[in-house]
Amino acid sequence: MGGTLLDRMHCYIPGWEIPKYRPEYFTNETGFITDYYAEVLRELRKISYADSFSKYFKLGKDLNQRDVIAVKKMVSGMVKLIYPNGEFTKEDIEEILRFALESRRRVKEQLKKIGGMEFYDVNFSYIDNESFNEEYVPVPEQGGGKLIPEGMGKPGHVYTISHGKSGMIGAYKIETQMTPGSGKFERTGIGSDREAREAVDTAYNYLKANGRSISASISTLNNNYLMHVQDLNGVGMTKSLTLASFIGLCSAALSKPAVSSLAILGDLSIGGTIMKVDELANILQACLDSGAKKILLPITSAGDLGTAPAELVGKFNIIFYQSAEDAVFKALGVE
Repeated sequence: MGGTLLDRMHCYIPGWEIPKYRPEYFTNETGFITDYYAEVLRELRKISYADSFSKYFKLGKDLNQRDVIAVKKMVSGMVKLIYPNGEFTKEDIEEILRFALESRRRVKEQLKKIGGMEFYDVNFSYIDNESFNEEYVPVPEQGGGKLIPEGMGKPGHVYTISHGKSGMIGAYKIETQMTPGSGKFERTGIGSDREAREAVDTAYNYLKANGRSISASISTLNNNYLMHVQDLNGVGMTKSLTLASFIGLCSAALSKPAVSSLAILGDLSIGGTIMKVDELANILQACLDSGAKKILLPITSAGDLGTAPAELVGKFNIIFYQSAEDAVFKALGVE
């Protein structure tokens, strides 16, 4: 219900960007008396500038009907406030359009937080009619949301995207360190979550049983492994940690980092079976929001790619794997 109501809001203004009133903000010049100004605005209701940008720009694919209406109404209102005579340049209207897209996207970002499960397209954009150049409009307070950084990470550091305890989708960072020792395995960050602990333990047991098939140099007897799991979006711990943890352990054991901007999808059962990805379209959207550019995907999920919009799938370099060992080699970029 909350979502239906919120979706009908065109925009909310980022109050945190608005400075507190100070005496110097008030003018000493002549101003319009409020009822005169209100009358001007009432007259302006008779005209609409809702299509004033369409001569120069088209809206991107992620906007649904309510988004389009909201953006057009905001553009119209802003033009009336800033260019009430209806005279403006392409640059002027582009500035207003960007503001309107950002304001509407802010509503959608909140919807995504409460709705989680529904597939919200928040990557709002507009396209220049002449150059066909597509510009994406971010929400500044999200700082680009690049949870998965670009460039090579450290060995043992991997990222996975899956459903958390709350049912919402989140990004998880696994950091693994190997030190000389006697085969101890310690894990932190999981708290008292039994399923997550079992998932991570399964990964370590799988490494003990199958490490040799990855590399003869992997030893669980003469080394200790320390693993820390971080819930980057605060959606609760996930139980789908086995495959990503196994890759993280191998990465630390071989001192070889995972390929850059990689999100690991899919999971590994206790018997070594690869499990496909639930709600692939929603997971891919979360990968995009987290800054992933490459996706490690089980081949069993290949058939589900059709459930995601083609332009979303096209944003990634998708790397398929067939087994846990195959996933390790591909994640670490070993040919």
